[in-house]
Amino acid sequence: MAEHIRMSRRRLLASAGQAAAVVAAGGIAPHFIRPGRALAADALAPGMIGGPTGFEGAERYQYGPDTPEGRAIEAVKEMKGAGSAPARIVLGLSDGSIGQLTQPFPEGAPSIKELWERETGIPLEVVGVPNGQEFTKTMQDISTNGGAFDIYAVEWNRLGDLAETGGIVNLDDFVEKHGPEWDDPERGYVNGKKGVSLLNQYRGSTYGVSLDGDFQTWVYRTDLFEDDTEKKAFADRHGRELTLPTTWQEFDEVAAFFHRPDQGLFGSTDLRNQGWGYTNWYQRFVSMGAPNQYLFDDAGAALINSEAGMKATEEYVASLTHHSPDAISWGWPEQYGNFASGGAAMTCAFSNLPKFLDNPSNQGSEVTGKVGSMLPPGRAIDGNLVRRSVLWLNLSASVSSQSAHPEACYLFLQWLGSSRIYAWMTANPGGYFDPFRLSDFSDPLVRQTYHAYHMDVVRQTVQRTVPTINYPGATAFHNALDENLMAALTKSKTPEQAMADTERQWQRIARRVGEEKLLEAIKTNKEAWPTVLDPVGT
Repeated sequence: MAEHIRMSRRRLLASAGQAAAVVAAGGIAPHFIRPGRALAADALAPGMIGGPTGFEGAERYQYGPDTPEGRAIEAVKEMKGAGSAPARIVLGLSDGSIGQLTQPFPEGAPSIKELWERETGIPLEVVGVPNGQEFTKTMQDISTNGGAFDIYAVEWNRLGDLAETGGIVNLDDFVEKHGPEWDDPERGYVNGKKGVSLLNQYRGSTYGVSLDGDFQTWVYRTDLFEDDTEKKAFADRHGRELTLPTTWQEFDEVAAFFHRPDQGLFGSTDLRNQGWGYTNWYQRFVSMGAPNQYLFDDAGAALINSEAGMKATEEYVASLTHHSPDAISWGWPEQYGNFASGGAAMTCAFSNLPKFLDNPSNQGSEVTGKVGSMLPPGRAIDGNLVRRSVLWLNLSASVSSQSAHPEACYLFLQWLGSSRIYAWMTANPGGYFDPFRLSDFSDPLVRQTYHAYHMDVVRQTVQRTVPTINYPGATAFHNALDENLMAALTKSKTPEQAMADTERQWQRIARRVGEEKLLEAIKTNKEAWPTVLDPVGT
């Protein structure tokens, strides 16, 4: 399943022909990022000990000695001086992400790889891993003791499975020693310690460093919602103003209103295919309780074979009426290509959609200047509006237990994943690492790449995001849910049957994984769920 998912992303990034309107990430930078006056090639701001140079604003990404980046670099230099540093660090990385480390950005800047090697003297070897095979390649390296990589980059919700193999290093001691400050209130993760727990930890310990921000974000066509003729027609039909939907009921009404397949327009194209679609089922399900409708209770019992599970599934199936007739086979490339051609009123996608499609250099896009962002729809419960999105895919880097130099590898990840270097990297359109730190959302280069209107909404969406399952057996749990939802979509099962069968399969998986171990992971996972509630009508 994961292979199918990531292969879809690879095809989109590698070939504009798969979704003709989408420009490959590496080809965007020279056109829509216009750097200003370049600084002197070696100019560091006063008090700074490292960071990029050579472009206007470079000082924003430079760092002093008492910063996470500075501490990491200084510690590596000490290792180098003592003769205990590695001869090289080998990083296995998804093909579609490599450009953000190897391509200089913006004009006049070094690349991430070049800067690291210049400051530490340690070569960084980046080995491309076919998109979709990250977990498979990692497990092969672990199970065969191959030792091909010092650092693995795998989907974040695989941390539990990897940690249980013993194939990745518990990073707690390094975190304590070097102080990454991931929960810094100004530069750290959204939601502070909860965000750190969500992205980097398993059962309370750190096993990964997040390098991505795959928070699913809703976008819409501003030209449709602002059109006076459309506004009048909607008001005549529904007796209320055409506005961005705040509830799922409003969303379904608006999507049905704009659904005009004979005119090449679908009401919504949030995905329904195997391997992707269930993230949109998640959004409907988890918003059925305040602050959340959980997947499991505190005793570890599955909660999906319930009124909430059946209603979410009924809605999920019914929503096909305002999707493409081919919705259950559409993946990420088809979704992006359709939106670029003006074929949808609304959709839910990775936060990079505006970066690629609301872009003057993308001459194949018909929606440039016509894209807006909105918070996810929700439900009014006890006087509050529960709006929830979901985190899906999202690469996290872990240190291999086979590495001879685990501390140096961790220090590289602390440097790469800290606020100054990460903002500079994620602004680079050479790959799909997306913003998620507080400092990213206010960074000028990031806001230029991703658009200011979008970054403000993404930040609020992150605050309302629930995790997908990220404990042992995550793949099996998701496959069971996925298969039963597909059966409901194709009408081979009723929503009631689909949820009952999912519950039975989840019970078997739980016994196989180990119920006590699973219960601990479920409780830890719950600590990362959001508690944000909005006023009704906002």
